[in-house]
Amino acid sequence: MKMKNTIHLVIAAIIGSSLTLGVYHFGNFSEEKTLMIEHVNSTPVIGTMYTANEKGDIVPLDFTVTAENVMPSVVHIKSTQKLSSRGPQNYQYRKLPDPFRDFFGDDFYDQFFGPDKRQGPQNFRDEAPARVGSGSGVIINENGYIVTNNHVIDNADEIEVTLHDNKSYKATVIGTDPTTDLALIQIKEKNLQTIPLVNSDNVKIGEWVLAVGNPFNLNSTVTAGIVSAKARNINILREQYAIESFIQTDAAINPGNSGGALVNLQGGLIGINTAIASPTGSYSGYGFAVPSNMVNKVVEDLLKYGVVQRGYLGVTIRNVDGNLANELDLDVTEGVYVDSVLVNSAAGAAGVEPGDVILEVDGNLVKTSPELQELIARRRPGDQVDLKIDRKGKTRKMNVTLKNRDGNNELASRSNSKSITLLGADFEAINRETAKKLEIEGGVRIVKLYAGKLRRETDIREGFIITKIDKKIIKDIDDLSDLLDGKKGGVLIEGVYEDYPGVYYYGIGM
Repeated sequence: MKMKNTIHLVIAAIIGSSLTLGVYHFGNFSEEKTLMIEHVNSTPVIGTMYTANEKGDIVPLDFTVTAENVMPSVVHIKSTQKLSSRGPQNYQYRKLPDPFRDFFGDDFYDQFFGPDKRQGPQNFRDEAPARVGSGSGVIINENGYIVTNNHVIDNADEIEVTLHDNKSYKATVIGTDPTTDLALIQIKEKNLQTIPLVNSDNVKIGEWVLAVGNPFNLNSTVTAGIVSAKARNINILREQYAIESFIQTDAAINPGNSGGALVNLQGGLIGINTAIASPTGSYSGYGFAVPSNMVNKVVEDLLKYGVVQRGYLGVTIRNVDGNLANELDLDVTEGVYVDSVLVNSAAGAAGVEPGDVILEVDGNLVKTSPELQELIARRRPGDQVDLKIDRKGKTRKMNVTLKNRDGNNELASRSNSKSITLLGADFEAINRETAKKLEIEGGVRIVKLYAGKLRRETDIREGFIITKIDKKIIKDIDDLSDLLDGKKGGVLIEGVYEDYPGVYYYGIGM
């Protein structure tokens, strides 16, 4: 009874105090009061959010140090595309009679009215309207190598890179990989601050990350979020052999973030921000980044071989789930189901059969098709991988030697000499049948054009076959490289188009 009285007294005291305060507040509204505003130099509570470090210790969550460390390594990229009509139909130099040639003679005509006088920056390209795109990039090497998305610089005539300190440079394309939407470019600068690449396989769902880039031309923007999922496929890349195994994050990513950095709280690069899933075209909670392990493979190949080397199993696949397991009476509900095995494929040679379920690659669990595609895409033709498969309830292990698209172990080749890189193009030597049809001794076809001398200084188009450099015959890529290496001054490029008659000339400066 005594305890009850005590409790009643405490409750009564609390209620009384509340009523007293209420009367004071509402009963003095007519009296004049002095309003005092207090200013403080710091918030009373610092580090209200906490997280666990690698040791499991609880520490304050703070993004400031990471942001300061990574922002100088993320650049703004502006790609400019001139909206001119490319091709020989505008600047063709036809070996046909015309009154000027007949009157002046070939030598005089060539000197004043030749192809180098009828095309080029001086009389058309500088006045052409331009389409300007904006994106981001990440410095991964102190000598000016920058990773970005292929779609940021694709079809650009000129690429301008602006650093965190507002210094601007023209960039050269070292190489691209449309199948992963990655590109490697370079600026002429040294001693740049870089972001180290970390093992993206160790990234965990729920881990804090920062996205750094230039959305809507707002330079050096940092947003925070977590890793929402891994090995996502959103079917955004339109390449036939596209590899999509994105890291998904809820850190805000918008147009202009493409090519920017996704980093962990230690400042390590775990991915290159590439895409968003949005009904409006702007951020709505889902962003996607190419994992750093894939970035590392692509960059290494571009620097070493000039082109990405990709190994293939040679199978058609789909994810295993409960419905598929019931439908096909499978003994597993996770893994990658093999629908078919291609003829002359690496998988077929190793004994993989339709109906097999791939469970592991080199000891790494694979639960979805994107996971399998990513692990295989990191390998080159000729590399060996160990597969663990389920076949009608029994587990088997197989060693597979990967092949290329053509069904052999040969590596792709492309000259990555400095002179070829400056041209800004991918080349391939034409075969004998094409040479015979065109009545030429040989040549090198332009397969793809990038931002480089050919796009900036001429109106040459993809498909052009270079037959001569400064009147010297070109039969393969080595000839092209040998003639251009160390070359200074003007260069006359001669060649043909398969679909246009006549011989065409273009002039560049080295």
